[in-house]
Amino acid sequence: MDLREVVAAKRDGGTLTEDQIRSLVLAYAGGEADDGLAAAFLMACFIRGLDPAETLFLTRAMVESGSTLPLEGVTRPKVDKHSTGGVADGVTLVFAPLAASLGLAVAKLSGRGLGHTGGTLDKLEAIPGLRTELSMAEMERQVEEVGCAVAAQTKDVVPADGALYALRDATATVPSVPLIAASVMSKKLAVGSDLILLDVKAGSGAFMKTPEDARALAEACAALGEAWGRRVRAAVTDMSQPLGDAVGNALDVAEAVEVLRGKRSGRLTDLAVIFAAAALADLTEAREEEAAARARAALEDGTAARAFGRMVEAQGGDPRVVDDPWAVLPRAPVVRPIEAPRSGWVGGMDAEAMGRAGVALGAGRPRKGDLIDPAVGLVVTAEVGDRVEAGAPIGEVHARNEDAARSAGAAVLAAIEVGEETVGAPPLVYGWHGS
Repeated sequence: MDLREVVAAKRDGGTLTEDQIRSLVLAYAGGEADDGLAAAFLMACFIRGLDPAETLFLTRAMVESGSTLPLEGVTRPKVDKHSTGGVADGVTLVFAPLAASLGLAVAKLSGRGLGHTGGTLDKLEAIPGLRTELSMAEMERQVEEVGCAVAAQTKDVVPADGALYALRDATATVPSVPLIAASVMSKKLAVGSDLILLDVKAGSGAFMKTPEDARALAEACAALGEAWGRRVRAAVTDMSQPLGDAVGNALDVAEAVEVLRGKRSGRLTDLAVIFAAAALADLTEAREEEAAARARAALEDGTAARAFGRMVEAQGGDPRVVDDPWAVLPRAPVVRPIEAPRSGWVGGMDAEAMGRAGVALGAGRPRKGDLIDPAVGLVVTAEVGDRVEAGAPIGEVHARNEDAARSAGAAVLAAIEVGEETVGAPPLVYGWHGS
C-alpha cells in the first residue's frame, strides 16, 4: 500500500478503511514510515476529523502495535482508572489502594507530568526507593498479591501511541477529540480490566476548558469501549481550580497519605470516594450508597492506608511514608506563606497558572525528559467560594531559594480572584457518561 495515498485521502476529506489506518500506524510504529509522513497524517486527521469508525480503527491499530496485559492471573474484580490531567490531582494515589482495600484489583499504567499538569509516576518516585518500571509479569503478580500496582507504561504496550503522542506534541495536533480518545483508550483497552473508569477534567487547569468539550471526549471514549465490548464509565469533573491543596510531588504524596488515613476532607477525598464507590457498585452487588460508605470507612479505619503501604513496599519504596510522610519524603529548604492580598470572597482561580508556577519552581517539566525536583511546590488552601481576610495565610510556597519562593507566591496571588460578592463553588462532578 502506498501510504502517501492514505494521507492524501484523509487530507481531501475522505473516509479511511481499517486496513489503510492499520497499515500506516503499524508502519510508523515499526520504523517503516518516517516522521514527515506520520505528521502529515496527524495534521490531516486534526483538520478533517475522524468519524467513530475511523477512531475505532486507529485505537485498534495502536493496541495491535504491541503487547497486552490480559491479567488472567488476577482473581479479584479488576478496575482501571484514568485522568485526563489537571492540577493537584492526586486521585490515583488514593484510588488505587482504596479500591484494593475494598477487595478490587487495580493495575494502573500511569504517566509523567508534562506542561502544567502533574504526573502520578513523578509523585510516587518522590518516595525514596520506589520503582515504577515494572515488567508486565511483575505488575500482574503484585496486583494479585497486594491488590494494586501503579507503574510506567512499558515500551512493549501500545508503542504506536507513545510514538504518535510525541509527534502530536511536536506538531500542535494534541487538542483533537478523536486523537485524544484513541490515545487514552488504546492504553486502557490493552489492559484486561473488567471496568474502565475515566476522569475527564474540565476547566482552567485541564486540557478541555469547558464541560461541553470534556463531555464530547468522555462520550467518544465511552463509545470506543462499548465498540470493543468493554464496560466504560466516564465522569466529567471540575478542574476550574486545583483539586487538592498540593501542587508538587512530595507534597502530593503527603496530602494523599492524609486522605488515606482519614485525616483530610475536601474535594480530593470526595472524588476518590466517588470513583471507588462507582467501581465497587459496578463490580459487586453493593449499592452505590453502601459502596460509598464502605469506601469512607476504609479511609477512616486505616485499611486504605495499609494497602498503600503494601503497594509502596512491593515496589521498593519506604513504607514508613504511611506513618510519618515527612520522615521519608524530601523537603524544600525554603517554605514561605502565601497571604491574601485583600479581604473578600474567592471568585475564581486560574488553575493552569498555578500549575505553571509549580513547574517554574521545578516541580514539573516544561519539556519531556526534563528533570524535576520532588521537594518543591505549592500548597493552596483557599477554594472558590471561600471568604479570605487580608494578610491571612492561604497557602505556602516550598522552594529552593527565596527568589523562587517570591516569584511563585506572586504568580499564585495573580491567579486568584478576590471580590466583594459571594460566589458559589462549582460542582465537583458535571455528569457521567457510558454504560
